[in-house]
Amino acid sequence: MIETPILQSNIFASENIKTLGMKLFKEFKEFAVKGNMMDMAIGIIIGASFNKVIDVLVKRVFMPPLSLLTDGVNIQEKKVILKEAVKDTSGTIITDEVAIGYGALGEALLDFLIIGFTVFIVVKFMNRLKNKAQDSKDTTVATPKDIELLSNLTELMEEQNTLLKTKLKL
Repeated sequence: MIETPILQSNIFASENIKTLGMKLFKEFKEFAVKGNMMDMAIGIIIGASFNKVIDVLVKRVFMPPLSLLTDGVNIQEKKVILKEAVKDTSGTIITDEVAIGYGALGEALLDFLIIGFTVFIVVKFMNRLKNKAQDSKDTTVATPKDIELLSNLTELMEEQNTLLKTKLKL
């Protein structure tokens, strides 16, 4: 059987796909083994729980006082009706109402602002701890070994440079 260039290019393409698939699988395996997958899973679980806390905070703590300020109107139910629901003589809905629920959007934006601000505070706190840990002169926090070794190496290189400069002057 004579292979045409089209068949040959398809064969090479499938081999490239297999190679790419194996490479991708290898990278995924390295990712999972390094612990990143566990960190990500823990982050997702904590994020889901945090979302529930924020949801209750907005719906049960912030929205009731806002509702009082608007004479008992439930802000989540605020909407702009584009088309009224059509009912027959017995009261059965024939076509549903079409509306833009801006109250639910306001609640979602409040959720977003609270979550965004909380994440900002947590990241800021973590960066402050990280910067303290990387400061080799700060004795209140244990400095990681790699930072300590790099700091010592820098100090030794500075000493060596000053010694070399004094020898060159002589």
